[in-house]
Amino acid sequence: MGFSFEPVGQVHSCFREKFAIPRQPRLAPASTAVIELLPPYDQVEATEGLESSSHIWILFVFHAAPSGEAHLRVRPPRLGGNLKIGVFASRATHRPNSIGQSVVKLDAVQPGRLLISGHDLLHGTPVLDIKPYVPYVDSVANATNTLASSAPALIEVQWTPQALIQARDHASRLGQPVVELVEQCLAQDPKPAYQQPGPDRQYGAMFWDFNVTWHYPSGDRISVLALSSALA
Repeated sequence: MGFSFEPVGQVHSCFREKFAIPRQPRLAPASTAVIELLPPYDQVEATEGLESSSHIWILFVFHAAPSGEAHLRVRPPRLGGNLKIGVFASRATHRPNSIGQSVVKLDAVQPGRLLISGHDLLHGTPVLDIKPYVPYVDSVANATNTLASSAPALIEVQWTPQALIQARDHASRLGQPVVELVEQCLAQDPKPAYQQPGPDRQYGAMFWDFNVTWHYPSGDRISVLALSSALA
């Protein structure tokens, strides 16, 4: 038995590559995106009443991640990137079917599009469905998960004076909380957990239309070095 689905929308996101995207939604409240609804769901009838919800569920396609039966077991970053567990015990992007789900904040409902924040969606992500978050059934007060009982510890993020000036310039140009977003994403320490980089090794990730470069001057601290245009 097979099924086929057509997207109802597409995500225009601040995250332009997979690296440094928060590993769970809501860990970077400053992240913003627009869900562009596709015909016929771009008509106002499709979103009528959705403005009554503060948050929504997004069902989407992991369009940039491998999937299939080869991924019966995965290495979650939460467990250090070395320990394998069953795919159904994790939220890894490598799935039997490339389907993900995230709960995000709904900031505005506009004709043909939704403005969201606090998300973990890559630019260009196809959206399969949108559902309202219903607190009395979607929030389980006594739920437990011993593999992920609390939010991951954060790492300190510092800025070089030049990088902070560049970030504020981009924030003014885009009208987006650039400083807050970069800090929230990097504080989750996006590098693979098994890596122990020296201060000379640099990392980078693309947000909107610029690249962020950072390094680890010490094992428990990140220093943002520069923000440079990705269009140069």
